[in-house]
Amino acid sequence: MKSFFKQVLATVVGLVLVCIAFSILSIVTIAGMVATSGASKSIEDKSVLRINLQGTIEERAGETDPLAMLSGNEITSIGLDEAMDAISKAAKNDKIKGIYLEGGAIAATPAMMEELRHALLEFKKSGKWIMAYGDVYTKGAYYLCSTADTVMLNPIGMLDWSGMASQPIFFKETLEKVGVRMQVFKVGTFKSAVEPFTKTQMSEPNRLQVTSYLGSIWNTMLQDVAASRKFKVDRLNSMADTMTVFTDPADALKAGMVDKLCYISDVRKVLQRKLKLDEDEDIKFVSIQDVANSETLAEKEDDEIAVYYAYGDIVDDVESGIRQEHQIVGKSVTTDLKELREDDDVKAVVLRVNSGGGSAYASEQIWHEITLLSEKKPVVVSMGGMAASGGYYISCGANKIFAEKSTLTGSIGIFGMIPDASELLTDKLGLHFDCVKTNKFSDFGATGRPFNEEEGALLQAHVEKGYRLFLSRVALGRKMKTAQVDSIGQGRVWTGEQALKIGLVDEIGDLSDAIKAAAKLAKTKKYSVGRYPAPENWLQTMLKDQKSSYLESRLKDMLGINYDALRILRKLQGQSAIQARIPFDPNIR
Repeated sequence: MKSFFKQVLATVVGLVLVCIAFSILSIVTIAGMVATSGASKSIEDKSVLRINLQGTIEERAGETDPLAMLSGNEITSIGLDEAMDAISKAAKNDKIKGIYLEGGAIAATPAMMEELRHALLEFKKSGKWIMAYGDVYTKGAYYLCSTADTVMLNPIGMLDWSGMASQPIFFKETLEKVGVRMQVFKVGTFKSAVEPFTKTQMSEPNRLQVTSYLGSIWNTMLQDVAASRKFKVDRLNSMADTMTVFTDPADALKAGMVDKLCYISDVRKVLQRKLKLDEDEDIKFVSIQDVANSETLAEKEDDEIAVYYAYGDIVDDVESGIRQEHQIVGKSVTTDLKELREDDDVKAVVLRVNSGGGSAYASEQIWHEITLLSEKKPVVVSMGGMAASGGYYISCGANKIFAEKSTLTGSIGIFGMIPDASELLTDKLGLHFDCVKTNKFSDFGATGRPFNEEEGALLQAHVEKGYRLFLSRVALGRKMKTAQVDSIGQGRVWTGEQALKIGLVDEIGDLSDAIKAAAKLAKTKKYSVGRYPAPENWLQTMLKDQKSSYLESRLKDMLGINYDALRILRKLQGQSAIQARIPFDPNIR
């Protein structure tokens, strides 16, 4: 009998080992397929760069997730860095004759779409054409596609041009129902990050600032589209009140928002005529990845301008469990910046910031490392969608700051927010706590009770001290008086266009402008551009942190619009008590 069990056990173990080996072999094989697909591709003559405006625009391109690819559940996204590189290369490549934009439902911050739009307009300066077609155009997709020489819409398609709105989510009553109350300590009249947990609607100062920056962003979109479509801004703004998404596409044609109503089969003929192809000839489409990975003729120079990407929440250390897809980890960033400071080949650093802030402590550590870096070589900041609160904190020490008109920045303020769950624990769950202590504050932060008046005063004083430190950092970096910074601080959010007027940024421009400025400050004319940190591949992402990033992306895909509420609540767990953060989610749409 023992022999029988040994044989059965050996067979089972053997089967398990075979399955594991097969799984590893499959993953390695898939990884090889993905790596091969990302290899340098030769571009054929009469090619067209096709950009599908569907899904999301992320700061940096990530590698394809082969497991999601096999399941048919891959999340569509465009890496802004990769798209900008591809469009620039396409303009210079004689074999690429034009760009074909496919309209759809694209999600991104206004500033990121503004940057991509600038790249498309720059492409047109090469004398090449852009064509756009869509069954559906959302606001963002139309904003980008309005750069096209010809904008086409399906005869029964939809075009959404309905203005902009910000709709934050408020959790106060939800928390009250379970017996949780937020204890808030803050500085700044406009510091509204705490409002979702303490109110059921916007405060008047918050409504004022949101109205201001939303109007600024919408005005930028109006002016840009009006210039491309040769409209007057007032006319375009009036059309936003007609609910274009429900009107007949013929009305969009009559109004001049599109140039042609046609089906996808007709678009093929339009492109063939542009390319001077016969009807039976296939159109050679190339993707963003194909062009970005295509061979470049530029030789690597000894001098390097380093572009360091800092995007996501600012945290002290990597969070465990399900976390955000991107984080600015204080310990990692300071180490990376130190290495760039000590690298003699790196002549200047461009810090690409896209963050609404986070830990005030980590922001201070990164700021300190940037000041050390700027003492040795030029540091230029390129602001993306957001560089606010902690995002501005880490930016203010640079030699020069660039922002897009629609960038959300400023939000100079500090807050602390600590939940009081005593009602939940005692009244609802019946838990009681007792305490023996040796000193007055030995039980500071104890579970089961709120802060007393003296403890609250100490916390408020600590937050105010942090705010004064923030003001001093900005004053030093921007060469202002502390009182002047305070007058434009108080937690108020500004757009890049507004920030330029009040001295928080130096110029309106994109990443390429920031790189050129960094090279000029470094007094180097021939240079290569290095990008840091190296992007993480899909296998590393899936295996580390208990597969957190992988699970996060799957949750995002499953929950859809409900994901944002979960994400906001998730941020409360384990975050630093003292935060330099923009309102949790401006929720602009």
